Amino acid sequence: MDSAVEPGAVEALRATVTGEVLVPGDDGYDARADIFAHTGHPAVIVRAESDEDVARGIAFAVEHDLEISTRSGGHSNAGFSTNVGGLVLDLSPLDTVEVLNESERLVRLGAGALWTNVAKALAPYGLAFTSGDTTSVGVGGLLVGGGVGWMARKYGLALDSLVSATVVTADGRVLTVSTEENLDLFWAIRGGGGNFGVVTSFTVIAQPVKQVFFGQIAFAPDETAAVLRGWAAYMDSAPEELTSTAMCWPTFGGEAPPLAIMVCYAGDDDAAAGLAIDPIRKLGTVVDDQVRLMDYGDVLADANELPPGWRPRVRNRLAPAVTEDMVTTILTQQAKLANLYVEIRSIGGALGLVAEDATAFAHRSTQALIMGVLLGSPEDNEPLLPTYEEFWSALAPSLSGAYSGFLSDILPVDIDAVYPHQTYRRLAELKRQYDPANIFHLNVNVVPAGTE
Repeated sequence: MDSAVEPGAVEALRATVTGEVLVPGDDGYDARADIFAHTGHPAVIVRAESDEDVARGIAFAVEHDLEISTRSGGHSNAGFSTNVGGLVLDLSPLDTVEVLNESERLVRLGAGALWTNVAKALAPYGLAFTSGDTTSVGVGGLLVGGGVGWMARKYGLALDSLVSATVVTADGRVLTVSTEENLDLFWAIRGGGGNFGVVTSFTVIAQPVKQVFFGQIAFAPDETAAVLRGWAAYMDSAPEELTSTAMCWPTFGGEAPPLAIMVCYAGDDDAAAGLAIDPIRKLGTVVDDQVRLMDYGDVLADANELPPGWRPRVRNRLAPAVTEDMVTTILTQQAKLANLYVEIRSIGGALGLVAEDATAFAHRSTQALIMGVLLGSPEDNEPLLPTYEEFWSALAPSLSGAYSGFLSDILPVDIDAVYPHQTYRRLAELKRQYDPANIFHLNVNVVPAGTE
């Protein structure tokens, strides 16, 4: 057995958990070891079927000095949901989607459920939940980080709809967190990621939305700058039912592609949707218009398989506004890198209705999220990194923070951007209380206070 853990210890673990325990060489191991864009080779994978399985997996990892990765959907840009030589807590069996109270729209979500299955389960009730972009993204990782979904301007972050959660802590306790129980931990898991334990289930308030107007509006390439400026100005005052993203595709050394503006209007009123979306259509020469009414679940896209060897470098920053000068800087800098994809998400709206200190996601004055993705393999992109850094340096004066979900290489400057100083200090004190040994460090890590 190719494992750093003695076979007898693994057999003892198998005897104490109800879920499957996999080690290298077992059937099913290879399919669970890798995640999107990252390969792994953990010593042990525990496919947890209960809170008790999670607690026993944590205890086993601590006893055998194994790093812990928590996996729900396996879409960690930084590769945190797998590892080499450690233990993976695979939460995918915890995939419940249960409507607890239809009139109050209360729904319990297992941390391992995929957002596509959440959408399918809620649709018969005329409900939806502002989630991630991709069918195979898991509930757990997205909810503890934030959740910048297609209805963010109307309903805020995904975590803003969280009512309570179940957390398994480093010492094996199973805690309910809410505004009435363990309030400090409830605050921390809403934006503080997996630093404080393994969240196994979430109770949320779903949105009363079944269908949305969604799709791409593409504009002539030579009008990109003008359309982007007009779009940014319009989104400052657009109806909050409208969430929109500008997608600036790389040239890969060829002709400039059209500018794609994605729109999602949260509702099925054709006239209201037209009033909200038509001002975008009028910004330039439309070369493609795919906007149509659809079930919310159809908004979520399948994750495209990456070409062999590719591991995109992903970074994001938040901005209080998208100005004309910022648009100029973005396009000027992007033109220097033929393989750089730039995305601008107009969020704002309901995001700003929550006080900055109400959750561990503190960036409530944010109006936009700017993401830059350097496509290709790490080896091919290595010589391009100085130019990639120039892109971010040029934008830095206009930026105000970062979102933890779209980061592939976590640097100290990224942690500082994700957690403002006061937020980090509060999180560090709670980290000392709930995870003083920092066993949950494969994340955008908060170091326990007093151990810096």
